[in-house]
Amino acid sequence: MILTFGTYDAERHPRVAVLVTGLRAHGAEVTELNRPLGFSTAERVRMLQQPWRLPLLLIRLLTCWASLVAGAVRLRRAHGRPDTVLVGYLGHFDVVLARALFPRSTVVLDHLVFAGDTATDRGATGLRVRLLNLLDRVATGCADVVVTDTDEHRAMLPDPAKGVTVLVGAPPAWFDAAAPALASAEPDGTPDDAGLAGQPDTAADGRGLRVVFFGLYTPLQGTRVIAEAVRDAVAAGADLHVTMIGSGQDLSAAREVLRGTPGVTWHDWIEPADLPALVAAHDVCLGIFSDTPKGLRVVPNKVYQGLAAGCVVVTSDTPPQRRAVGDVAELVPPADPHALAKTLTDLTDPARLDAARTRAATGRDAIRPPSVVTPLLGIMTGSAPARGGRGDGVPAAPDHHPRGGGDA
Repeated sequence: MILTFGTYDAERHPRVAVLVTGLRAHGAEVTELNRPLGFSTAERVRMLQQPWRLPLLLIRLLTCWASLVAGAVRLRRAHGRPDTVLVGYLGHFDVVLARALFPRSTVVLDHLVFAGDTATDRGATGLRVRLLNLLDRVATGCADVVVTDTDEHRAMLPDPAKGVTVLVGAPPAWFDAAAPALASAEPDGTPDDAGLAGQPDTAADGRGLRVVFFGLYTPLQGTRVIAEAVRDAVAAGADLHVTMIGSGQDLSAAREVLRGTPGVTWHDWIEPADLPALVAAHDVCLGIFSDTPKGLRVVPNKVYQGLAAGCVVVTSDTPPQRRAVGDVAELVPPADPHALAKTLTDLTDPARLDAARTRAATGRDAIRPPSVVTPLLGIMTGSAPARGGRGDGVPAAPDHHPRGGGDA
C-alpha cells in the first residue's frame, strides 16, 4: 500500500494529485491521509522569513499533526503498515512526522521547493536563509527517496544519489479544459469568445493573439520582461490581447510598464477550479523569463498546464526547460524582452500559430499523470533493485528521468 501523507493542498498545488492519479492509473493501491494546512506557498515563505508569524504556523501545524497522528493509528489498525509513504509537496515539516510514525516504511519526499533557495530568490539574506537551508537538509535527510522536479534541483541535494527527477505534469482537469476550447475554435484556429466562459473580454472582435500569464509575480517569473515585451510588441503594431493573472512583489512594476498599453486585462485572483478553462480559451500561455539562479533551474507548473490546456507555450530557453519541452514549446533567451516581443509578434501570423499548435500537441501525452510517474513505479511498488538506501534493505532511487520540470 502507498500512503500519501501530509498537510498539502492538492487544489492550490496539484503536484501530489498528479502523482496519485498517475500511480493509480498503473494499478497501485494509494490511500490518502491529508490534513491541509491552509497556507499558500507565498504565505509559508513569508512566515519563514518573518519570525513573528511563526506561532500561527506552529499552532496550525500542530493541530493538523494531531489529526494526522490519530489517522495514522486508525490506518495501521485497519490496514497495517504502508509499504511506502509519499509526503506531499511543501512537506518540509511533515516528512519529520512521517519518519517518526512510519520508521519501517519507505518515505518518499516530494521536494519541489528548496526553502532556502526560494527565500533567496525572493530577496532574503543572512541567518534566515541559513536556517531555511538547514530545514531543507533536515527534511531531505528524513526521506529515503527525494523527488525533485529537475536534474538541477536533484544536484542540490546533500545526497543526490537518493534523488529522482519526475516531471511535474498536469492534472486531468487541464486536459479536459482543452477539449471544449479546441472544439469551439474558429476556422483559423482562434477560440471564439464563448470560450472565455464569462471572463472579461480579451478580443471581442475575434481577432488578435490571445495571451495569458498566471503566477506569483516573484523574481523568477520575469514578469517585468513580459510587461516590456508586450508593451513593445503592441507599440510596434502587434494585435495582442493579454490576460495577466496573479499578484506578488513584482506586480506593481509590471503594471507600471504596461500603463497605457491597450488590450491588457488584470486579475489578482482566479479560483483554481476556473483557471484551466480560462487558460484554454487563449492561444498562448507564457512561462517564466528571468535569468535568476532559480529561474534557470526550474520548469514552472504553468508550462505543463498551458500545454495540457491546448495552448502554445512560450517560455525561456534554459537547460531544464529545453530538456522538458524544447521540442514542443517556443523558447526565447532568458531576460530578453526583445526576443519575447518578436516571438509574440510572429505568432500573430496564423500560419506560424498553427505550426506552433501542431508542435505543442505532440507533447501533451508525455505530461499526462501516467507518463510522468514512470520513474517512481519501481520505488513505489518495491520492484526497484536495492542499491544502498537507508542500510535496511530499502531500495535507493533508480536512475533519474532524463527530463524534468517544476515550479515555485
